[in-house]
Amino acid sequence: MASRARGFPRGLIGLIVVMTLAGGGLLAGVTLGDRDIRPGLALDLAGGTQIIMEAQPTEDVEITEEVLEQTVEIIRRRVDASGVAEAEITTQDGKNILVGLPGTPSEETLELVRRSAQLQFRPVIYSDPSGVATAIGELFDFSAGAADGTASDYALITPEVETQFAELSCASPEAYLGGDPGDPDLPFVSCGELTGEKFILGPVVLAGTDVADATPGPLFSHTGTIVPGQFQVALDFTSEGSGKFDDVADLLFDLPGNRNRFAMTLDGVVISAPTVNARSFGGSAVISGNFTTPESAETLANQLKFGALPVTLEVQSDIRVGATLGAAELTRGLLAGAIGLALVVVYSLIQYRALGAVTVASLLIAAGLTYATIVLLHWGIGYRLSLAGVAGLIVAIGITADSFIVYFERVRDELRDGRSLVASVEHAWVRARRTILASDAVSLLAAGVLYSTAVGNVRGFAFTLGLTTIIDVIVVFLFTHPMLSLLARTRFFGDGHPASGLDPRQLGREAIYKGRGRVRTTGMTLAEKRAATGGDSS
Repeated sequence: MASRARGFPRGLIGLIVVMTLAGGGLLAGVTLGDRDIRPGLALDLAGGTQIIMEAQPTEDVEITEEVLEQTVEIIRRRVDASGVAEAEITTQDGKNILVGLPGTPSEETLELVRRSAQLQFRPVIYSDPSGVATAIGELFDFSAGAADGTASDYALITPEVETQFAELSCASPEAYLGGDPGDPDLPFVSCGELTGEKFILGPVVLAGTDVADATPGPLFSHTGTIVPGQFQVALDFTSEGSGKFDDVADLLFDLPGNRNRFAMTLDGVVISAPTVNARSFGGSAVISGNFTTPESAETLANQLKFGALPVTLEVQSDIRVGATLGAAELTRGLLAGAIGLALVVVYSLIQYRALGAVTVASLLIAAGLTYATIVLLHWGIGYRLSLAGVAGLIVAIGITADSFIVYFERVRDELRDGRSLVASVEHAWVRARRTILASDAVSLLAAGVLYSTAVGNVRGFAFTLGLTTIIDVIVVFLFTHPMLSLLARTRFFGDGHPASGLDPRQLGREAIYKGRGRVRTTGMTLAEKRAATGGDSS
């Protein structure tokens, strides 16, 4: 008979480390960060804020289903970027967009949703750094302008524009509320959101749809080294936008004063006004100089990347709503999960007797790790559990139980083949883990595809299904297999006690499990095989 292995299984040590980290994170969050130990709930279970916005047609854009869907997608990306999970964003009546945000969203998130946010690029014709001047400076020389009909022409500063400039005060909070982004073919007066600078801007030369991507990051010097404490935003333009931007850069590069700048306006407010330092950029550019924190660079990047709505939105209502399903549905979902778990436990104890205790312990550990992970994800990225997510957790009970059955039946097969329990546990593990990994890989792939292609609550189901599949692998590798190896050394299991579930006399002549859906039958009982072979095969 093969000698029994000694020492404490390393897998259990790894599990202790994982559980300590998870438990320590929860304890630190509750005691030091004053966090709620309960997982965050989505709109259908906890209620939240509902915003109804009506799309306003323009001369260039007609309200169609395609335009509304494009707007919904941009708003969804904005909300996701703000860290809010399980938001519900839908269209209604062919003209309205409904945004449901779970819990109590921050005012910044609400403003991000409410803002119609037409992103425009306009050249700077004139600027007042103080933001409060009531007239254009006396030393301002109009003759120095390029009276050539371009978007940077001084001739665009008409008496009406001068009046608008005089009446606008960038010291007033109302100047930054946003609203009408202005006629794209006419000059526009606006204030700088971060600097308080007052601008006269030329007609629109690029739109938000010309921006393909915007990425924040550290600022690099000309030698390629990182500049400490400085950050930048890298802009990538579409193929059409690249040509437009190079035309603007070539126009502005040689202009004097502040006229070699262009302003980016979001819903009519200037969010950045960088200087042009080259004639051509080849489809990408870098904005730097005003970012001393990574958050400021990330904010501008999100504004540029997610700011371009195809239509203007007018808020019709902004109200607090109760849970659409509520505690009763959550209770029913949890009850269904409890019933499923109880049935798995009963089956395991009947089928595997004392060995079924390993199943129960594994399920409890998986449940604990899942709960801790969901709570930590809520604290870290704002993840919220919806009823669809609860359904994903219930489905995971079957996935986890299936892994145990595969392993336990493999062990029984090895015992029927005449090996000792210690040898059977190890031989069975080599064969069972391939089946378990293949099965979990399929579940994880399905969850990933569903998450990437679905929206709303369906993504919540896919997320929890993928999460619990990963936890299943962790539990089987770090607990189920090491624990069974440890129990195999004990007299109760090693000697095949009738209540252990591994009694050789109870295995007898029966179908041998060959994998999920495959069996073969043996022609001899264990005793008959031993008599034929003259001893114990290991």
